[in-house]
Amino acid sequence: MPSIKTALIIGASRGLGLGLVQRLTEQGWQVTATVRDRNQPSGPQSIAHVVVETLDINELHSLNAFTEKLKGQVFDLLFINAGVSGPRPQSAELATAKELGDLFLTNATAPVRLAQRMIQQVRPDTGVLAFMSSVLGSVTCPEGNDMVLYKASKAALNSVTNSFVTSLAEPRPTVLSMHPGWVKTDMGGEGADIDVQTSTEGLVKQIDAYAGKGGHHFINYKGETIPW
Repeated sequence: MPSIKTALIIGASRGLGLGLVQRLTEQGWQVTATVRDRNQPSGPQSIAHVVVETLDINELHSLNAFTEKLKGQVFDLLFINAGVSGPRPQSAELATAKELGDLFLTNATAPVRLAQRMIQQVRPDTGVLAFMSSVLGSVTCPEGNDMVLYKASKAALNSVTNSFVTSLAEPRPTVLSMHPGWVKTDMGGEGADIDVQTSTEGLVKQIDAYAGKGGHHFINYKGETIPW
């Protein structure tokens, strides 16, 4: 009998994170999912056999308690999904220092800080570390000018991730910076191209396809390579 695959999904209270939990459990994975508020009526706690942990990725005391609790566990997939869209309007001139700090902490710094602490718990050789990025994080992308600060935060995430990956000893794990598509979520809106199920089915398919390949790849949910 093959061993059951294990996944840790960071930021799974709704939307794409919750969709990932649903797709993986449907495929027989054992999933641990994090939320900031366990008292919400819906979320991963409503899915059978999912282990739910509390984590605020931006708060060091929360991160310290979380990583200490999960010490020694090994995961076939660590997917860091936490992210925010940022202030409105998206203007470098109008945004406050706090708004900019919160945006770049949540989207670019905190995800890699967590990965640095947990990379040794990703299964050697076949494990995957994935970050929820965006095609808007490509500096060649001409779209999304009304999301200029969000774009910058995702470009920063890609850059910080790349620096983190190149600092790791060989053989390096498989690291994916993933664009989920334009998805009907709270952030994407009802006018988006695809639903959560379509996106997360594609994301899981690519995670399976890239397991064991090693290296850092910037791809979308269809497996198409995105220019940095």
